[in-house]
Amino acid sequence: MDRRAFLASLPLLLAACAGRHRPTVGSKNFTEQLILGEMLGELLESAMHTAVDRRLYLAGTYICHQALLAGRIDVYVEYTGTALAAVLKEPAEGDHRRVFQRVKEEYARRFNLTVMPPLGFDNSFAMIMRGDQARRMGVSKLSQLSGFAPQMRLGVGYEFLERQDGYKGLVQTYGLKFAAEPRVMDLGLLYRALQSRQVDLIAGANTDGLIAALHLAVLEDDRHYFPPYDAVPIARADSLARYPAMRSALERLAGQITVEAMRSMNYAVDGEKRDAAEIAREFLRQQKFISIG
Repeated sequence: MDRRAFLASLPLLLAACAGRHRPTVGSKNFTEQLILGEMLGELLESAMHTAVDRRLYLAGTYICHQALLAGRIDVYVEYTGTALAAVLKEPAEGDHRRVFQRVKEEYARRFNLTVMPPLGFDNSFAMIMRGDQARRMGVSKLSQLSGFAPQMRLGVGYEFLERQDGYKGLVQTYGLKFAAEPRVMDLGLLYRALQSRQVDLIAGANTDGLIAALHLAVLEDDRHYFPPYDAVPIARADSLARYPAMRSALERLAGQITVEAMRSMNYAVDGEKRDAAEIAREFLRQQKFISIG
């Protein structure tokens, strides 16, 4: 084919390539993200009546963000506090609505990406106690803890000691002085240490599956120390334009996943060793987002 013939056929070739493109969902590399990635994939397949590719377990925020910008994926779920601090490099903010609005505006302006409405749950840090101990002490809020802290032992992950929204700011905000320096351990050991009474309070994540399974109590962050980490789908604007059904499907999911539901789904995968795709389909069927067939 000579050069003029090739140039004349180029629009047709590009159109053909575009026609072969299928929407692609991405995710980060931990259980909750895997479930949410499968959930978006199932939801979009049902709404768009086409196969949807998955590129799940794409490591962390940076990789997912770059994959979105490069067009390797069309949508993935991010957390507003992470988007604000890690991607936009802006200071932490405690108000859910303001953080969401700032992230939405800046993602559109800087990246031409669309931040969809929150899914309904916040996956921030959570200070967690054994349920029976919290009830016995009459504690449900972090502001009620200062009088008990000198008799309590705290367990944390390595990262919590160093993070801007971690240990130092927490004890300053709530005036906490514990019986000893925090016990630092792998995240996977925190719940075992709490259950075996080696520690009395741990810094976990708000949607950890073991919270419900072990009947634990999450203390309310009533002074709003931890920034919001509301889960939000982020999509390429051109993908939403190319697939009109994508936007409406993602909007239907807004506000539909509670913290309790996400905890239960995480535990089903991590604790009961069930398949993430099966759990995602089960949730969508229960909510009548997809048919049972």
